[in-house]
Amino acid sequence: MKPKRTILCVDEDERSLSIRKVMLQTRGYRVVACSDPGRAVELMKGGGIDLILADLLMPKLSGGKIVDQLKAISPGTPAIVFSGAVGACSEDTLADVFLSKSDCSAAQLLDHVRVALVRKRGPKPAVTAAFTPRRLASWNVAAPVRPREGQ
Repeated sequence: MKPKRTILCVDEDERSLSIRKVMLQTRGYRVVACSDPGRAVELMKGGGIDLILADLLMPKLSGGKIVDQLKAISPGTPAIVFSGAVGACSEDTLADVFLSKSDCSAAQLLDHVRVALVRKRGPKPAVTAAFTPRRLASWNVAAPVRPREGQ
């Protein structure tokens, strides 16, 4: 069985956080929900996080700044930042994907999560010689040669 991917969801709105958590868990993801940006940093330091999903506009610390702190701990972890405010996403954050809450459906969010996790994992490893099937020709016994008629 394929191990579940762990997603760190950071949002100070408990209702939105709960909805996102249920949506992701029903799709087979393990979700660590966090409404405190400081706690999110602690969780990231603990390791095991495969993706960051953060709201951009939070009162204590913006999503862009929290993503920057989380990416400093684990630069290879993809981060998706979303916002309800149009044009609120700045260019100076380390987030990999910016989404607008108003323009992004649940299905689109799930698709962005899936794509970000595939990119993190990278391409499937190449098949090595140890795993290739043996050549059948080496196992075949040569059939006897029959003389042609008239010889």
